[in-house]
Amino acid sequence: MTIGSAAVVGDALFDVVNPATGRVWAQAPDCGRDLLDEAVAAAEGAWPGWRADPEARGAALTAGAAAVREAADDLAPVLTGEQGKPLREARAEVLHAAARLEHAAGLRAEPVVITDTPEETVEVRRRPLGPVAAIAPWNFPVQLAAAKIAPALAAGNTVVLKPSPYTPLSTLLLGRVLARALPPGVLNVVSGRDPLGAWLAAHPGIRKVNFTGSVATGKHVAASAAADLKRLTLELGGNDAAIVLPDADVETVADRLFWSAFANCGQICMAVKRVYAPAERYEEVVEALAVRAARTVVAAGTDPAAQLGPVANRPQFGRVAELVSDALAHGARAAAGGRALDRAGYFFAPTVLAGVSDGVRIVDEEQFGPALPVIAYADVDEAVDRANHTRYGLCGSVWGTDLDRAEAVAERLECGTVWINRHLQMSFDEPFAGTKWSGLGVSGGPWGVHSHTEPFVLHRPRT
Repeated sequence: MTIGSAAVVGDALFDVVNPATGRVWAQAPDCGRDLLDEAVAAAEGAWPGWRADPEARGAALTAGAAAVREAADDLAPVLTGEQGKPLREARAEVLHAAARLEHAAGLRAEPVVITDTPEETVEVRRRPLGPVAAIAPWNFPVQLAAAKIAPALAAGNTVVLKPSPYTPLSTLLLGRVLARALPPGVLNVVSGRDPLGAWLAAHPGIRKVNFTGSVATGKHVAASAAADLKRLTLELGGNDAAIVLPDADVETVADRLFWSAFANCGQICMAVKRVYAPAERYEEVVEALAVRAARTVVAAGTDPAAQLGPVANRPQFGRVAELVSDALAHGARAAAGGRALDRAGYFFAPTVLAGVSDGVRIVDEEQFGPALPVIAYADVDEAVDRANHTRYGLCGSVWGTDLDRAEAVAERLECGTVWINRHLQMSFDEPFAGTKWSGLGVSGGPWGVHSHTEPFVLHRPRT
């Protein structure tokens, strides 16, 4: 594991499986309490110097971004080997991570004067919190690690980063690459199996926890952090609905709609998870999606022809298979796919399910995989009500040619972000937050930096 600028490897190791083969591919260090204490101590020791100089922080983040960009050809194969995505997508993820670090280099939590009178000035400043625990998931391990590192470091905090045990190797390598640009102790990467995440979230030296993952794990993280009243950012699951309006040009939007659901093998928290289509256009929507599913090339990420790789790990592969099987048992029809592929590894055919409705698990739950239910509706009010009838509230989208009508429908969706005629597109400058069970706190842009600070109010008399 990477602590400060040095690689420190513990005695214990755990296996990392290549999802394209289902076999052990490598091993990673299994961090115990002693090494975790060492990592947190390094973050605590580096914090006073790191917080003191915003210009130096910006320069270091810029240098870190350049180092990651230069290492893309080394990082991408490791990412593909442990996560499964096509190699070109792995490289794009690494470059996206570099761009995020570069963007953060220019962010500042600037002071704001709220009173300026002849008697006094009152200024609100933002102070960094201290060492931050960043717990990243397995679907975009490099990109989402950077999404946590960047605002925390830009705000003047130090970081202890823990990757998913399914994808530790690319994150450990990312830590070594960034160690070329960052002072010792500013970023510390620890890998390991459970209960490492709970130990990190509860550690007394940690001031904030930034977690991305499932709702169930997020609740455990919140419970671990609660005893010390740590600040929290939780980016949790989504069950994003896409509402296709009766006036939609289905053939024009079908590619975008399909890839909004199936990109990264459907393993994106903000991907489309269910499609609501008007009854009179239902078969047209199903057919358009099914045609695209049937022609999608599913192969190992090292195959240049691959458009989708395997599901990233065995438990998630099993969950997707279980939810599809349950839907078929409840009367759904597989317009495309509907089965695991007969090959080694965790490959599942891109699946479009017709004849399914609310109350079936794959509609009500987050599948997080290459299977998409399409649900018929009678009128738009019904579609909105059904889209909102969930404990999730991450993102959504509305698809139609009348943009004013689409916007009116979009405003009624109970979620943090809504698109019209697209999905998944988001810039570094905008806030990202969910409602209901989809999370706590805000990421992205200046909001993400502010979420890693606390306000400090200074009253200064004129004389």
